[in-house]
Amino acid sequence: MSFLSKVRQANPLVHNITNIVVANFTANGLLALGASPFMADAPEEVEDVAAMSGAVVLNIGTLNEAAIASMVKAGQAANRHGVPLVLDPVGAGATPYRTEVTAKLLGELQLTALRGNVAEVANVAGESWASKGVDAGAGEGDVITLANKAARKLNCVVIITGKEDIISNGTRTYIASNGHSILTKVTGTGCLLSAVVGAFLAVSSGHMLEAAAEALSFYGVAAEIAADAAEGQGPGSFQVEFLNQLTLVTPDIYSSRSRLQLLEP
Repeated sequence: MSFLSKVRQANPLVHNITNIVVANFTANGLLALGASPFMADAPEEVEDVAAMSGAVVLNIGTLNEAAIASMVKAGQAANRHGVPLVLDPVGAGATPYRTEVTAKLLGELQLTALRGNVAEVANVAGESWASKGVDAGAGEGDVITLANKAARKLNCVVIITGKEDIISNGTRTYIASNGHSILTKVTGTGCLLSAVVGAFLAVSSGHMLEAAAEALSFYGVAAEIAADAAEGQGPGSFQVEFLNQLTLVTPDIYSSRSRLQLLEP
């Protein structure tokens, strides 16, 4: 059974502490996929929510001290209860504060997966890369090598998204080639992707790398079909159609269109 089928069968609870820009889109995307979103950030309940969830997803897009404290509490509860933990380090490296917060979270939590663009992941891994704003991604370097080094350093699955998505656990690496450039015209598509990764990890039964790779590939397939359906209508129509395709893409459609490659060691 595919991980996509397992998500829809299990309807995993995904606990999100995310940013104010994307909370609604993230919740709707998870519902469309077949997961169950829980958007809780109150420090009084985040530990309880994390403990009963299938995955916890932390997103630093709009930071404040209360949210950071809740992220630490939720992340530590996830670690204690063996719940997969995903971090989306939005804009890490863009400002000293974001960099400090990311370092704090990494120092206090054990991640299952890190999902970001190349500049964000490079900053987290302590590698040199250009970063300009929260959407930075351009630069010179070997992205596959960066993903491998970051995965080994952090002892987790590292996902670098871009024209091609790289998914590595430091030993094995996948490249997911599905997707569409219009994703960059809708705010929150990267943040939703991190939450979708959480949903797939929730049903991974320990196969974290494979589940994450399928999540990336599935997301790209849905985007391609949505872009075709909304061709010529702009990003607003694409956003609606993309939510539709998160529901409509079946395991058979996914497998027929997926361009997911496991690199030879």
